[in-house]
Amino acid sequence: MKKILATIILSMLSLSCSSELDFDQVNDLILEPVVVANLASFDVPANQFVSGGIEQTVTGDLLDFNVFRDEYFKKSGVRADFFFEFNNTINRAYIINLSFLDANNNTIYSIPFNVPAYSGAQNLITKTEIFENTKLDILKATTKIAFVITMLPGPGLSESSLGSLKLRSSATVYLVLE
Repeated sequence: MKKILATIILSMLSLSCSSELDFDQVNDLILEPVVVANLASFDVPANQFVSGGIEQTVTGDLLDFNVFRDEYFKKSGVRADFFFEFNNTINRAYIINLSFLDANNNTIYSIPFNVPAYSGAQNLITKTEIFENTKLDILKATTKIAFVITMLPGPGLSESSLGSLKLRSSATVYLVLE
């Protein structure tokens, strides 16, 4: 009986359905991954806009931007969305210019932000900048990003002034891999 049962089971297992497999389908495979990463951030207390009792109306920073130096991103990148959020709790307004620089330190693209003075209510300024097609080529040529913060006229600041100017930003990069 065991022999008959084993024969029936083996017969059933050997009679499986199958179709011709098409391994060429892998040549048509397209992957579209999305990469999300922090771009830049800062938190500048109001008293850092004062040095030796004198207001510093212009300040800034220069960051290396290496994302598209990598051939993987340069070749496969089809779109990048940059999200920016400023939160100002200082009673002064600011103009912030974000400049994209090429290898010769020439500005090839700029994004201005007008950040109003704090008036007691939440003061969030958000913006999404989308880079695709020819605008993406500008981003791929970028080697540095410069932040220039200009403080506009208003009530005086001192070393004991409260509040801060905050930035948080992120990049979402869309890729196509064939």
